[in-house]
Amino acid sequence: MGNASSMLTQYDIEEVQEHCNYLFSQQEIVSLYERFCQLDRSAKGFISEDEFLSIPEFSLNPLSKRLLRMVDGLNFKDFVAFLSTFSAKASLRQKIEPVIFKVYDIDGKGKVTFKDLLEVLRDLTGSFMSDEQREQVVTKVLEEAGYTKDCSFSVEDFIQIIDHPGLKMEVEVPID
Repeated sequence: MGNASSMLTQYDIEEVQEHCNYLFSQQEIVSLYERFCQLDRSAKGFISEDEFLSIPEFSLNPLSKRLLRMVDGLNFKDFVAFLSTFSAKASLRQKIEPVIFKVYDIDGKGKVTFKDLLEVLRDLTGSFMSDEQREQVVTKVLEEAGYTKDCSFSVEDFIQIIDHPGLKMEVEVPID
């Protein structure tokens, strides 16, 4: 499983479905496999950083450098698991824990700080917001969720902040 010359068996499809918590149908997995094989230009069974950057939507994403830390060298099963994070069927926890939190956890220590939040917001907004505006936005969001800018946030805290009424996170990846 994983290079263009091989085919997915029914067993492979079911195994991948289980691996991604059934967030994709069998037909969607077949479509993802076809896309995976197109991206795996060297037919090694995994997608390299350069191959990921060949996806226009990925390379244009302001967070692509952060995401590359998580996706370089993914085999097909892990590729689907990564994409399941962006499924409309995924719960908030399924969206945040494996990927989104890691984008914000800049040093990889399992905690997100006010500085981390500002840095990601800076990447997302570029010159459209001043540093002062970014600080105001992050401070207000944290205050509304019951936190201060001096806190550091675990995955659980982060989920609570994102799940706060008034905040809405919708990130989806089209399959076709």
